[in-house]
Amino acid sequence: MSLRGGDPAEIGGYPLEARLGSGGMGTVFLARTSSGRPVAIKLIHQQFAGDDEFRIRFRQEVAAARRVSGAFTAAVVDAAPEAEQPWMATTYIEGPTLAQHIAAKGPLNGAELRSLAIGLAEALRDIHRVGVVHRDLKPSNVVLSPEGPRVIDFGISRAVDQETLTMTGRVIGTPPFMSPEQLQAPRGVGPRSDVFSLGTLLVYAATGRGPFDADSPYLTAYQVVHEEPSLGAVPAALRAVVGSCLAKEVEERPSTDELLVLLRDLPADLGGTDADGVGAGHTRDEITQQHVAVRATPAPTDPATDPAGPDSGSTVTSVRRGLRRRWRPVLTAAVAVAAIGGGAAVLRAGSAGENSGGDKRNTVAAPGAALPDGFAPWHRIVRGGREDIPDELRCVAHDEALFCGGGGVVATRISASDGSRAWTVKSPGIPVQGEHLVGATDDTVLGYRNAAQDSPQGPPSEVVAVDADSGRELWSVPSGAQSAAVTGRTQDAVVVGSTVVTVNASDSGFEARDAHSGTVTWRTPFPAGTQCAPVPVGARLLAMCATDTEADALEVRHLTLYTVALASGTLGAPIAVDGPAVPMGVSNGRLVLLQVHMEGTASAGYDRVALVHPASRKVTYSALAKTYEGTPGMADGTLYMSGQTGLVTALDPATGRAKWSRQTSVEGASGPVAGAGALYFSSATGRVVALSPDDGTPLWATDPQADGLTGEQGASPRVTVVGRAVIVAAAQNTLFAFDTRKPPKAG
Repeated sequence: MSLRGGDPAEIGGYPLEARLGSGGMGTVFLARTSSGRPVAIKLIHQQFAGDDEFRIRFRQEVAAARRVSGAFTAAVVDAAPEAEQPWMATTYIEGPTLAQHIAAKGPLNGAELRSLAIGLAEALRDIHRVGVVHRDLKPSNVVLSPEGPRVIDFGISRAVDQETLTMTGRVIGTPPFMSPEQLQAPRGVGPRSDVFSLGTLLVYAATGRGPFDADSPYLTAYQVVHEEPSLGAVPAALRAVVGSCLAKEVEERPSTDELLVLLRDLPADLGGTDADGVGAGHTRDEITQQHVAVRATPAPTDPATDPAGPDSGSTVTSVRRGLRRRWRPVLTAAVAVAAIGGGAAVLRAGSAGENSGGDKRNTVAAPGAALPDGFAPWHRIVRGGREDIPDELRCVAHDEALFCGGGGVVATRISASDGSRAWTVKSPGIPVQGEHLVGATDDTVLGYRNAAQDSPQGPPSEVVAVDADSGRELWSVPSGAQSAAVTGRTQDAVVVGSTVVTVNASDSGFEARDAHSGTVTWRTPFPAGTQCAPVPVGARLLAMCATDTEADALEVRHLTLYTVALASGTLGAPIAVDGPAVPMGVSNGRLVLLQVHMEGTASAGYDRVALVHPASRKVTYSALAKTYEGTPGMADGTLYMSGQTGLVTALDPATGRAKWSRQTSVEGASGPVAGAGALYFSSATGRVVALSPDDGTPLWATDPQADGLTGEQGASPRVTVVGRAVIVAAAQNTLFAFDTRKPPKAG
């Protein structure tokens, strides 16, 4: 990858030749020594240079890398951890990472897989012998060199005898490859945590999937701690060894020396899987594989403020739909400093904190806005139908009532003044990533209910209407599930005015109902050979469609938009749009789409804006100055891109030009939400930053309020504004509120 504008020409006297990659903590460049030898230089991002916490972590990385330099790692050539912008140079290892190899050529097998397993076990043995625990063994940190695998990136490693660096509100690591103890008690992580990570990595190398794969970091974390791994596709000879590495209890895992003995005893070609592909190793049934759960330790709640809500009905899971509702190339999630990649935004009519040109009570407060009557700062946790699966909520405001939903909560009504709850309707099923509240009208709240896995019959997912005053269920209808493949967002139902439009259970058309009564007003089939999703455009509705072939293959390159008459469901003339593209919001009556930049089959960010004028059917495209990675959002006609490291950029959707760019302290934030004279961005930890809409000047920032995974991309906005009050949704079903003029003090 060539150098970009703004990249330095040299670092520490080493001329730079190319950019190798960029993550949350720094950028890695290819450089040359004076004798011509290639080296890889990791340069810490400028915004972290003055952060004592990151400097400490970088010093630890340099020390660990120097301590383990050997045949299986990259030797440290030079480093300047005390420089104004710290950096470290290591020997450059030629070859793709394991992640790149799997993406390009597919899983390993036979002797190649056995050699990888032995090589990595040898690497861990050497690392552990010098008293270091890597703590972030994953495919992108393994380079397949001609001499064998090399382990790189000791950014979150530590010496066994060293106190762990902790950061409030952050869980550091990469969930699919973390051990249970790393998720539950990171201070107690030892060498056999790396053995667990090696087990997950070998499953990935053999199958292209992790043994605990899920569709959000929270679901994956729960699966790692509580569920058995999926090993059915792992070669039978390797399965038992991997299974021992993945034991939940630390003492039941082999040491690296014991692991080497086991691996060297395996046959050279490893053999295949059992005839049915399942075999004797631990496996999960298909349903569990597609619908997995969240964190291991539910956050405490105050019984006085958390009365039990009514249980909602139960339904069964559809594996086919479960697969189709997840668009991995566009919806990605990562953790802390380890992650890079693209994401997708969510656009919902009437949903939390989003300005789609509809009811601005959800997002915008007048400059002289007052606090709700009797307001005082509050903090609440809302329990759902599965208390072992906390998730995140999203809220909308109508007057001083908050309606929230998501995860195990179909919907709940909360007072914006004090956080007290009037009612809660719960969902018994496993949360779907990105699926939160559908929306609300003046008298009705609409949410999703997912099936309980042990339910004998019924639809896998339903849209449920609830009376806004009493919480009484009014009606429910099975919901289809193909929107994520078409639009890059999980939203198969939208509220437009007093009408709710859903995708029918057979994924073949739209159905419109009166939101309160549930009376069907029209049904419209999708155009032949297509799959469609509803897209609100202010008070109007569009259908975004892709061909069955592209949607089923999760490779949407051509999109067609149709206006939908709200009175009859009649589709207008087609409007062709380049894809893949994500609906963002409305600007001057035009639908704003962000176009996803694809590298092969993977998203690499966003590189163009498309403006669609439904009446004239005209589409205009504007190229962005660069490919932006992170979480996009829109407020008051302006696009915003929030990067994983906290950099926020404002973009003009008409031209694609950047208006301003500001570094913030909130990693992996979603947003923006506009109100009370500010823009608000917030992460899963509940950390919030307020920026000036004019130039991005930071107004204030808060500390984390919940233990959540930072670095998530593609999340919908978590903030709701009611007058001058800011209500924030965070991990573990946490909600908290404060006066925007008196935010919680940081530090």
